[in-house]
Amino acid sequence: MATKVFQLILCIFLFSLALSLPSHARPTKPKAENPTSFDFIKPLEGCQKGQTVKGLQQLKKYLEAFGYLNYSPNQAHANDDDFDDLLEAAVKTYQLNYHLKTTGALDAQTVSQMTAPRCGVPDIVNGTNWMRGGKKEANHTHNTIHTVSHFTFFPRKQKWPPTRYQLSYAFAPQTSSDAISAVTRAFNTWASQTQFRFSQSQNFASADLKIGFYRGDHGDGAPFEGGVLAHAFPPEDGRFHYNADYSFTVNPIAGSFHLETVALHEIGHLLGLGHSQFQDAIMWSEIPPATVKGLKDDDIQGIKTLYA
Repeated sequence: MATKVFQLILCIFLFSLALSLPSHARPTKPKAENPTSFDFIKPLEGCQKGQTVKGLQQLKKYLEAFGYLNYSPNQAHANDDDFDDLLEAAVKTYQLNYHLKTTGALDAQTVSQMTAPRCGVPDIVNGTNWMRGGKKEANHTHNTIHTVSHFTFFPRKQKWPPTRYQLSYAFAPQTSSDAISAVTRAFNTWASQTQFRFSQSQNFASADLKIGFYRGDHGDGAPFEGGVLAHAFPPEDGRFHYNADYSFTVNPIAGSFHLETVALHEIGHLLGLGHSQFQDAIMWSEIPPATVKGLKDDDIQGIKTLYA
């Protein structure tokens, strides 16, 4: 009897102790949270040329990362919070690319676009504004004019040679079966529209195309920051990386990103396509959460033109 009473008292004590624990000490189901480092742009809404506002230096780094700014090392205002002429010109080019009113100021629509999750591959490379299809467009940061098509390519039209149209792909260790299936479907979709044939390999080191999930600075020279969902390198590099700090799912779920849709976009880069100016194209630079997209005529025309 005494033993049963002791056991009852012990159970009551342990239950009371559990209730008294702070909430963070109790085991809970992990909550997936996406990084939001581009949110530093939100307080800059309303800024315009001639102002000095804390945070504009970070905006310059953002625009530089995606190709819109290219200050020389000792150029005035390269490392300050001044809204100078070059920054205004860069904002205007960004607004043109994303079909926004070209005010040169950080209006609400521009800030909303800049803070959206996107691919980490730049929109402008070596002075070529990929996204102004079929239009002669001055690049204010490079003082040059280029004419590009609505579907775009990497500089020098980097592509796989005809001897390498059969490509193997492999996944980094511990990649989930869901991700493997989604990426495989994306490869099959691209194969149906091209002369490429893709086969999965178990040898990650020797595969032509390497897919994995990584965080932060992961050794490829393009560290992940919040706001960047994934990136891939042009031919014949073959690397395609998801940002593991984001939530990716097989089916569209609020707050998560569709594995296969992101894969379709990044495989386009692996094959040599740049970003498109058309929002419906898979090669549009941004992919909202819970969004499913497929290849559009613009994407198909682009890959056929590149490999014609």
